[in-house]
Amino acid sequence: MATYLQLNVGGVEPEAGAPAADRLISGTPTFRTWSLDEAEGGLYAGIWEATPGKWKIAYDEWEYFNILSGYSIVTADDGETFHLRAGDRMILKPGFKGTWEVIETTRKDYVIRL
Repeated sequence: MATYLQLNVGGVEPEAGAPAADRLISGTPTFRTWSLDEAEGGLYAGIWEATPGKWKIAYDEWEYFNILSGYSIVTADDGETFHLRAGDRMILKPGFKGTWEVIETTRKDYVIRL
């Protein structure tokens, strides 16, 4: 087993997805997720991409991500707004609730811990 991983989507088939209908606010966003690693104990890493739209989010997990391209706006239920563009990094912790709005197709790499 290798003790390293490069986040490279070459040769990895993405999983298609979309927000659940009861979370959708506007648009018809679609997701592509390249799952690149999964470790015991609920640790996941990969690349995620979404097309324009807006939906509700609620985190039960801890997630670190780095925006690779595009433009999104994450808004917490308390009204705090985060404008995310290439190079922006963020951690969303369990209990975070709000909305995710993709203005321009957005791609991020991520590490999630359950």
